[in-house]
Amino acid sequence: MTRLTVDPGSQLGVLDRNVFGGFVEHLGRCVYGGIFEEGSALSDADGFRNDVLSLLRDLRLGVLRWPGGNFVSNYHWVDGIGQKDIRPRRPELAWGGEDSNRFGTDEFLKYCAELGVRPYICLNMGTGDLREALEWIEYCNSSGHTYWAERRRQNGRDEPYAVPYWGLGNEMYGDWQVGALSAEEYAREAVRWARAIRMLDPSAKLVSCGWDGLSAWDSQVIDETVSVVDLHSIHLYTGSLDYWTNLLQPHHAERAIRCARALIERAARLQRVKHPPRIAYDEWNVWFRTKDSALEERYNFSDALAVATYLNIFVRNCAWVHMANLAQMVNAIAPIVTTPEVAAVQPTYYPFLLHSQSALDVAVDAHVEGPTIGGPGLEEMSRWPHDVDDLAPFDLVDASATVDRARHELSVTVVNRRQDAPEPLEIVLRDMAFQREARIRVVTAEKDASARTVPDVESVCIAEGSEAAKGSELLVLLPPQSFSVIEVKMTKE
Repeated sequence: MTRLTVDPGSQLGVLDRNVFGGFVEHLGRCVYGGIFEEGSALSDADGFRNDVLSLLRDLRLGVLRWPGGNFVSNYHWVDGIGQKDIRPRRPELAWGGEDSNRFGTDEFLKYCAELGVRPYICLNMGTGDLREALEWIEYCNSSGHTYWAERRRQNGRDEPYAVPYWGLGNEMYGDWQVGALSAEEYAREAVRWARAIRMLDPSAKLVSCGWDGLSAWDSQVIDETVSVVDLHSIHLYTGSLDYWTNLLQPHHAERAIRCARALIERAARLQRVKHPPRIAYDEWNVWFRTKDSALEERYNFSDALAVATYLNIFVRNCAWVHMANLAQMVNAIAPIVTTPEVAAVQPTYYPFLLHSQSALDVAVDAHVEGPTIGGPGLEEMSRWPHDVDDLAPFDLVDASATVDRARHELSVTVVNRRQDAPEPLEIVLRDMAFQREARIRVVTAEKDASARTVPDVESVCIAEGSEAAKGSELLVLLPPQSFSVIEVKMTKE
């Protein structure tokens, strides 16, 4: 049996809805043929796929990142505004294709409005320059009568878009990036850009380009930019055919958060920065099968449990993680897959959906006591650059908990990693009691492949029920290899 002790009065942090963020890049069929398909009977007048819009709306995203990713380092935004039929077609250097530029800034920002999400635009620090970046921000955010603000009006948008988040480049440390920079070069440029952007738009929230939160790159960049940015980014992709490795690798995210936090706190203390930046995990996912230019990964339920674990980690660390962006959203390593006739969802869609739907305002302490795992398959984790011995043993059950501000409602998200048997879970409230029955939603692997919408896209089984609580205790039986959401009212004892 596993015992989960939840203390509604022990606050870990206020949960920012940007933790449930997405990312769309001009990569494979993510944009063209994914969110945007002109001429399709499934698309609206703007070319937006209605079925995809509906599925993304259900996810209740807080923020959407665009246009990259690696793509952005050779993207010039002016190519993607104005009359579509005369926009130039350009070579796409990151993924080896071409871009028609029919989906550009105005289309992206209209898409964000359709979804009801905050836009996050990543600036080109590869082949772009500071002047181009300032003009992009002026086009999007200026309320004046300057050249680029007037160009926006001519293109049909009178009011500023008020884009809040701007990324200072993407993965500029990598030799796969067009115009890659050393940490010293990048930090110098990032500070120069940040100061100029603040002069144009003091309200802009700036994101510095981080690596994995543990590297010498992160240390130097954080030291140089801690006083001029609002968020520092981390990227992490994990995945393995080995069941245990696949499910446990997301815990590298937890270590990266701790290390990045320590680097930020150190730099802020030495430089007397009153409001140091927080963390944006603005690319994360399970990705290891496909390495071609389309990245059309097909996920199984093990991958879904890994995604659920990532989200538990972001919730537990929400005092520092103020944004996280699942990369990507459609077709390319994505929870949604399209064909010309239909949109289908992969198993990884469901933990995101239930996490986003059930998450409340404040993350609270949820302490797990129960069986652990520390052996099978873990040797494969040695291919990652950091030792994991001090992370083991791992709990068989991974959990996070949120409450509303009034402490009347509780939501618990639980991953049962046990493969071959159910796991009894006893939830114990500290200083409070359960009120009424708990609502329980459980996701497990598909049992019948004939129910699939698209033949090679796995489905899942979803069950919903309830369980009566006794005072401050609630007993739930977790199916093997499952993700569960438990929602219940609370009252003072």
